[in-house]
Amino acid sequence: MLAAVDHVQLAAPPGSEDMLRTYYAGVLGMTEVPKPPVLAARGGCWFAYGPVQLHLGVEEDFRPAAKAHPGLLVTGIETFARRLAERGAKVVWDENLPGHKRFYSEDPVGNRLEFLEPV
Repeated sequence: MLAAVDHVQLAAPPGSEDMLRTYYAGVLGMTEVPKPPVLAARGGCWFAYGPVQLHLGVEEDFRPAAKAHPGLLVTGIETFARRLAERGAKVVWDENLPGHKRFYSEDPVGNRLEFLEPV
């Protein structure tokens, strides 16, 4: 039986690790998690914040996920959105999910991310 989501994997182009670190660690405030050596040789990087883990894996024929996305619960969503905007990230509010405040953003390689908070 399923117990929880362990992580979400997103794709990234080769050589984008420094941009990803700047965004996921610097902008979102996540911590980089060391990859096991055999997986580190493939490139990419992993990030965590509490139980939330996002893995960014290198894909040679990369295309950003424009529709598919992780939905990340946040607290203090307005403050969080301001933090992202102040650091140059796009923030697009969407009022179409009853009982939630939410917005979409993109990482530096174009992957869509949803941030939401129940109201």
